[in-house]
Amino acid sequence: MILVLKPDTAEADVAPIREALSARGIILQDIVGASTTMLGLAGDTSAVSADWLMTYRCVERIVRVQEPYKLAGRKFHPEDSVFTVRGQAIGGGAFAVMAGPCSVESEEQILAVARGVKACGAGFLRGGAFKPRSSPYAFMGLGLDGLELLKLAREETGMPIVTELLSSEHLDAFAKDVDVIQIGARNMQNFSLLREVGQLKKPVLLKRGLSSTIDELLMAAEYVMAGGSPEVILCERGIRTFETATRNTLDISAVPVLKQKSHLPVIIDPSHATGQWQLVESMSLAAAAAGADGLIIEVHNKPEAALCDGAQSLTPEAFGRLMQKLECVRQALSM
Repeated sequence: MILVLKPDTAEADVAPIREALSARGIILQDIVGASTTMLGLAGDTSAVSADWLMTYRCVERIVRVQEPYKLAGRKFHPEDSVFTVRGQAIGGGAFAVMAGPCSVESEEQILAVARGVKACGAGFLRGGAFKPRSSPYAFMGLGLDGLELLKLAREETGMPIVTELLSSEHLDAFAKDVDVIQIGARNMQNFSLLREVGQLKKPVLLKRGLSSTIDELLMAAEYVMAGGSPEVILCERGIRTFETATRNTLDISAVPVLKQKSHLPVIIDPSHATGQWQLVESMSLAAAAAGADGLIIEVHNKPEAALCDGAQSLTPEAFGRLMQKLECVRQALSM
């Protein structure tokens, strides 16, 4: 629901509406246009009577919003969102590249990769401290020790760190030490975790579930935003289809569709989508051409010895070549 206010409405006239709606648990979003000021209402508005709202003299008309995602949708927030994390921008024309290993394995490994990707132009360091694995016998990451190594790499390189949160058990550690909290595909609809992460009011990278629709991804983002964090980054990482030639099927069309529906930044994960390092470059370039706001790419200094997902990891040298080609594509798009 959107309240369109009369021209030249003073804030003093709007204050009683804000107070009354907030008391009913409604989340309010200011929408300021070139000539019109509006109030977006999110939450359970079923008990809010349009007739009651129209008794306030400053309300000109009421517009019903059909989409279930209010805070993530463009009707409440027509302009693209731009987030800045330790000086690195995401969205609004900035192209954010997050790069690093699937799993943090050792101090030597994470520092070598961090130095390599930064030298090639990456703005963020990604690395898994906690790893969700299909097999209970696979390497699950170093846990909090891995997070300490990511912090060490951040201290040396200055790059903000992106890492995945698996459980509310580690909320306090992530709130204190992590710059961008990643919610993986398997937890995309863990709604209690999404609300708790939103309450931290930190940037959240939200990956699309393996079999989730675009609207389900946006509703998951709505949970985070309703929890308190407006800074959500949407990530397309491939979905499960009948095709077996790649690890997942990368839905490139999700980029322009999400851009139409939402103001939130959209990035692509070509590593998990394809599962093959040979395909990462072409899918990265396609993502840039489709209008993505960035990429999250797996890079390992010794992929053949990686404890997790070495087959889809680029070497720092291959990553450097990709970054050069990405710059060419982005320059071509700006013409």
